[in-house]
Amino acid sequence: LAKYVAEFVGTFVLVFTVGCCMHAGSVVWSATAIACAFMVMIYSTGYVSGGNLNPAVSLSLGLIGNLRWVVVVRYWVVQISAGLFASLVLRTLYAPHTTKIGPVTPFTWEYAVTAEVIYTFMLCFVFNNCAASKRNNPRDDPNQFYALAIGFVSIAGGYAVGNVSGAALNPAIAIGLSVSDGFRWGLGWPTAELLGAVLAAILFRAVRPEEYNPPEGGFGIDYEPRLHVRCASEFLGAFMLVLTIGLNVTMASPATGFASAASAMCMIYSLANVSGAHFNPAVTLAVVLSGRDKLSPGDGAAYMFCQFGGGTLAGMVYARFHAAGPNAGLTFTLKSAAGYGPNAAGVVELFFTFFLAYAVLACATTSSLPGRRTRQSFYKALVMGACVAVGGISAGRISGGAMNPAVSVGVTAANVAHNGWSEAPPPYATCACFTLWQLTGGLLAAVVFSLTHPDEYKKAPLLAK
Repeated sequence: LAKYVAEFVGTFVLVFTVGCCMHAGSVVWSATAIACAFMVMIYSTGYVSGGNLNPAVSLSLGLIGNLRWVVVVRYWVVQISAGLFASLVLRTLYAPHTTKIGPVTPFTWEYAVTAEVIYTFMLCFVFNNCAASKRNNPRDDPNQFYALAIGFVSIAGGYAVGNVSGAALNPAIAIGLSVSDGFRWGLGWPTAELLGAVLAAILFRAVRPEEYNPPEGGFGIDYEPRLHVRCASEFLGAFMLVLTIGLNVTMASPATGFASAASAMCMIYSLANVSGAHFNPAVTLAVVLSGRDKLSPGDGAAYMFCQFGGGTLAGMVYARFHAAGPNAGLTFTLKSAAGYGPNAAGVVELFFTFFLAYAVLACATTSSLPGRRTRQSFYKALVMGACVAVGGISAGRISGGAMNPAVSVGVTAANVAHNGWSEAPPPYATCACFTLWQLTGGLLAAVVFSLTHPDEYKKAPLLAK
């Protein structure tokens, strides 16, 4: 009984918070409030029920074999009941005001449904990787970052597509809050969200085949997935990062840097022990150049190819949203801001890319400190996300704060898809300049790291004394 009560209470708190934000919340901070409520209730109920709080999450866990189907169905009943009860309380408190679920003008239902699929996929994918993966949660050493990663998907998705679909990302929210609108979209939104859950289960199996066919030696410290699996991880992470950045920029989000950081952090927590979760060719270059057999040049080149591919596809996707959105008449491209020259933009891109790449080298590729009781790291992805926020906020009004050649390529692809090749200077020339500055930042990070971490280059003795 306890786990069903926990699911009811957690889902009620989440749906009630969403409803209050829709009625009287801050336009700037509503997504953050919802994310924090989600995170708190996952931490509070995780060890009781798993902290699903979302029928899409329960479906995805069932599909990956983490949750028995009879429990999935029972969770659905409890979660949807909690959503309906929360809706009843909200209608009583805020009458005659009502809540509605549906496309946000000027977007049509096709765009809104696509947004729900993509970001519900992201939510379920992060949940699967951070809370359900055996490799991310060894029996004697489970991670403590799972709820932070899952909750902050609501920040990435809320700011990216909140003005497209409302960013429900949860059938309990969609059904509960559509009651006052006669269930107009009460079936369409849950269907899209459940489709995102199915996609998350498929891609979880693709990037974590070892969950179903464990290696003979177990998941030791030297275990490394095969190259094609790691490349899929890099493609997916770069795609979600560039898509979130692009949607925030073209939708004139008030929190582009924050949402981009949340997207990076969530996907890094999810995929760090698959591929290293670089999602950035400049970071990959820094890791390759830092030596220590962390990443071979051949594997690094494969990573970069997939990162550029993920960024390009993301650019083409968000270009469609841009063309259908409220800012379709505006152009968003790589360039220095008014009042700043190209050299100023280039130098800040170099500096903040160096800042990010150096942090990755120092926090994610160094040897574990002796005496640590856990091999799990709570702070690594948080550090990377913070770097994205720092660069995006500090340099956003000078260079755009891309700090990532995959972002530069994605923005260029989106700009070409939206405006063609008629700009002067040509978009590919500007993209090449930005990419060069960013890759130089990665190179500089490798050099500085070798000077600040000389112990990383000391070879262990052949024979222990």
